Amino acid sequence: MGLFDSLRRRRRPGTLRGANDRDTRHLEAWAAERRGVEAYVEPRTTVTETTVVLIAHDGEWTRRRIGSLDAAQHFGRKRGIPVYEVAKVGYPKRMREYTQRQKRSDG
Repeated sequence: MGLFDSLRRRRRPGTLRGANDRDTRHLEAWAAERRGVEAYVEPRTTVTETTVVLIAHDGEWTRRRIGSLDAAQHFGRKRGIPVYEVAKVGYPKRMREYTQRQKRSDG
């Protein structure tokens, strides 16, 4: 048995990995540790399942898979987090500014 055989058995080639409990736990913990969190749902594409980007008040962000727009809205309602569709509203300026600050500090 090769090193990667167990990984190959889990999914067929060309199939997308869906959201799982680990994704949800990450989102819950991340949101609980920050303030002013908003959720931005990214639609499913041919190469990526539906994802949600959580963005804190300072622009810090994280992205994980989520089952659907409905799942993201449920996640937000349960935690008092506003949920937006990226395709309709875009990303907030603070997210872009945060990413630029990170690039400058890394390089």
